[in-house]
Amino acid sequence: MTAKIARGALIAALYAVVTIILQPISFRYLQVRVAEALTLLPVLFPEAVPGLFIGCLISNIYGGLGPIDILLGSLTTLAAAWLTYTWRGSWIAYLPPVVLNGVIVGVYLSYLLHVNILLAVGSVALGEAIAVLVLGVPLLKRLQKMNLR
Repeated sequence: MTAKIARGALIAALYAVVTIILQPISFRYLQVRVAEALTLLPVLFPEAVPGLFIGCLISNIYGGLGPIDILLGSLTTLAAAWLTYTWRGSWIAYLPPVVLNGVIVGVYLSYLLHVNILLAVGSVALGEAIAVLVLGVPLLKRLQKMNLR
């Protein structure tokens, strides 16, 4: 139990630190939030679900876009992480971070930043796909080979 709590806390810290260090590409509607590569970790570790939520919450507090981003962005990450965990036995598990963030975050960023909704949704989904599929899938495969249960 202690190991799972520690792993969840480590995931939260890693998500927050990577997002904040890479702040110029982590926020706004043109973004590749590199820490989103971690959103596939619920496939292996259920404790990643709350860890990702807390890491995103901390990041979004720092990000400066206000309560809408803090609340909706963090809850979107929580929902995506939970769905990834739920569908962990299928390739469908890779979709929730891309789809939910693309749609939900894209919609509210278009409102907050006064940009075209299709541009915001498309660019957030593209950035998310890069983080999840290009970075997250190889990370997940490497961790699976390490058999870290």
